[in-house]
Amino acid sequence: MKCLIIAAGRGSRLSSRGDSKPLTPLLGVSLIERVILTAQKSGLTDFYVVTGYNGEEVREYLNRFSQSSNIPITHITNEEWEKENGISVLKAKGLLHENFVLLMTDHIFDESILVKLKHENLADGEVMLAVDYNLKTNKLVDGNDATRVLVKDNRILDTGKNTKNYNAYDTGIFLCSPALFSAIEESVHSGDSSLSGGIRVLASKGKVQAFDIKDAYWIDTLRKTSDGPISRHLNRPLSTRITRHLLRTDITPNHVSLFSFILAMLGALFFFLGGYSNLVIGAILAQVSSIIDGCDGEVARLKFQVTEFGGWFDAVLDRYADAFLLFSLTYYVYLPNGDISALFIGFLAIIGTFMNSYTADKYDGLMKRRLKPGKFYFRMGRDVRMFIIFVGALFNQPLSVLALIALLMNAENVRRIVVLHKSE
Repeated sequence: MKCLIIAAGRGSRLSSRGDSKPLTPLLGVSLIERVILTAQKSGLTDFYVVTGYNGEEVREYLNRFSQSSNIPITHITNEEWEKENGISVLKAKGLLHENFVLLMTDHIFDESILVKLKHENLADGEVMLAVDYNLKTNKLVDGNDATRVLVKDNRILDTGKNTKNYNAYDTGIFLCSPALFSAIEESVHSGDSSLSGGIRVLASKGKVQAFDIKDAYWIDTLRKTSDGPISRHLNRPLSTRITRHLLRTDITPNHVSLFSFILAMLGALFFFLGGYSNLVIGAILAQVSSIIDGCDGEVARLKFQVTEFGGWFDAVLDRYADAFLLFSLTYYVYLPNGDISALFIGFLAIIGTFMNSYTADKYDGLMKRRLKPGKFYFRMGRDVRMFIIFVGALFNQPLSVLALIALLMNAENVRRIVVLHKSE
C-alpha cells in the first residue's frame, strides 16, 4: 500500500532547532525519517512525500536516506506550501489512484496503529481517520491545540481545532480513498483549503469512518506554543540536547523536576551568603535550573511518562523555587544598608510572580484556542524572570532585577486580565 506524507510546511514552532520541520532532529533522527521508518515497520513500502518550504534540501536529504535505507521515495513538490495543508494533499491527485495511507511529518505514533488501520475495510468513496477517545487520560496531547473530532456510531460528524462539541482527537493518521481529493477540491472552492475542510465535506455525506486507536500512543511533537521567548530561543535548544542523554538513563521526569528545584535552591543559598561572586554563582545556578526545568516535560513526552501528578509536582516545585530565589535576592539587596524600599520592591516581585503563574492557566487556554497553525502567542513567564535574574546579577544590579521583575510580571498580569475580559 502507498503512503502519502505531508512535509511541505515551514514548521516555525521549531525554527530555533532547524530550518525545516521535516529535518528537525528528535534524539538524533529527523522527524521525517521517524515517520517513514515507523510506517515501514507497519508494512508500508511505497512512499510519496510532499515537500515545499526548503524543498530542495529536504529532497536531497530524502534521496540520501532512500538510498541508504533502500526505501523507495517519490517526491511531490508543492510550490504553494504557504497555503493550508489540503493543497499539499491535492498535489498527489494524479499519482494515487487506489487506497492509500496519509500521514503528517510531525506526528510520532505507535506502529501498531498502522498495522491495524491498513487492514480495515474501506468502502468506495470513504476515508477512515484514526481517532483517540482518551481525552482525559492522554497527557501527551495538548487538548487546547489538538484537532477535535465529533464521532457518533463510528462515523465522524465534525472536525476542526475550534470544534466545540467533540469526543475524540484527530491523530493525523488516515486511510484514504481517492475520493479525498475531490472532497478537498470542493472545500477549496468554498474557501477552506485545509485537510480538515475536505474531511468535513466527506463527513457531511456520511463518508468518514472513525478508527479507535485504543491505548496506542501518538504525539504531535511540535506542540510547544506556550514556550516563552527565552525558552524558545535559548533554553529549549539546550534542554533538548540534555534530554537526549537523559533518555538513555532510568531517570524519571519527577527526578528531573527535583534536580531543577535543588539547583534553584542552591542558587538562592548563594544569594543569602552575599557578595558579588556569590551573586553570580547563584544567578548561573538559577539559569541552569531554568534550562533543566524544560527537560522534565521532554523526558515525560518522549518516554511516555506524562502524568497529572508530574505536571502538578513540577509546578509546585517551581513556585517554591521562585519564592526562595526572589526572597533571597531581596535579602541580598536589603542586608548592606537596611533599605526598607528593597523589601517593598521584593514583595511586589514575589506577588507579581505568583499571580503570573495563577493567571497563566486561563490565558494559555484562550490563546491556544485562538492560535493559527505554526504560530506562537505572546507570553511572559518564568523563563523571562530567570533570565533577568541571570543577566542582572552578572552586571551586579540586583535591585534593578527585582524592580524589573516586579514591573513586568504585574504589568503582564494586568494585560492578561484585559485580554480575558475582552474575550467574554
